Amino acid sequence: MRFISPKIDYAFKKIFGSEQSQEILISFLNAIIYNEEKIIQSLTIVNPYNPGQVMTLKETYLDVKAVLADGSIVVIEMQIAPMTAFNKRVAYNLAKAYSNQLKTGDDYPFLNPAIAVTITDFILFANTAQVINQFIFQEKTQKFELLDGELKLIFVELPKFNKTLSELQSLTDKWIYFLKEAASLESVPDNLGEVSEIELALNLANQATMTVEELEVVDRRGMMLQDEKGRLAYAEEKGKKEGKEEGKEEGRLQQTKTLVGRLILKRFGEIPLAISRKIDELPLSDLERLTEEIFDFQSLPDLASWLENRQ
Repeated sequence: MRFISPKIDYAFKKIFGSEQSQEILISFLNAIIYNEEKIIQSLTIVNPYNPGQVMTLKETYLDVKAVLADGSIVVIEMQIAPMTAFNKRVAYNLAKAYSNQLKTGDDYPFLNPAIAVTITDFILFANTAQVINQFIFQEKTQKFELLDGELKLIFVELPKFNKTLSELQSLTDKWIYFLKEAASLESVPDNLGEVSEIELALNLANQATMTVEELEVVDRRGMMLQDEKGRLAYAEEKGKKEGKEEGKEEGRLQQTKTLVGRLILKRFGEIPLAISRKIDELPLSDLERLTEEIFDFQSLPDLASWLENRQ
């Protein structure tokens, strides 16, 4: 057997966001969010993965979004490489999921809790060895909670998880191991297969069950993400070796371009070639301004106007 890597966002969407993934997602979220308590009993996957549409899936739809039985919204995202203002982007996605619940004329009591679960293939919090870190609104000194859990940010850092297959005990351990190591497996290990939801996830990740079109898209997307990761690593290493500011600037430039591209896809979908070329020519200072001002644009023409008239 060979399995696709859940670290590739297309693969992650297939495994956790398909029509048949409800039980998989319930088990995973109960393990990650609720410390393995069976709090979530049912959920609905929003914009589920459809193999027939895999060739036209845009990055906008690669996050997995679910609505729980109590109305809570959960957005789950896989991210393999760091980028400028990454934490701000995660916070923005959470705020967007929360605020988009209200339609014109609705009152605030209609808002349901929103949770963002972000899985990273890089170290995000170097000051702690914890693999899973959860954040809520608290008073700074006395630590009492505000908003009663209305907004939560949860991060899972895969590089911090170092348990071997034989050391896996908890359901949480097994899910994180699946995310990190599925692509290296040659069969379904007994201690993973004994969890029916993980066994189903491995079946969805089994290359033998996928169409040629799906495998091609996963392969292309995987190469694209690795290239992106490689460019960032090269720029960072260049800066270290040369000890020059231009090396660091190049790294920041590549990270900021990546961030701008993702933000535009999130807000407006596919980027016209003319706009893409103009963005690619922007200096770092303008790109950094754009990461903030893009949230004020209502349409691509607004962005095009900003590019033409920036000072």
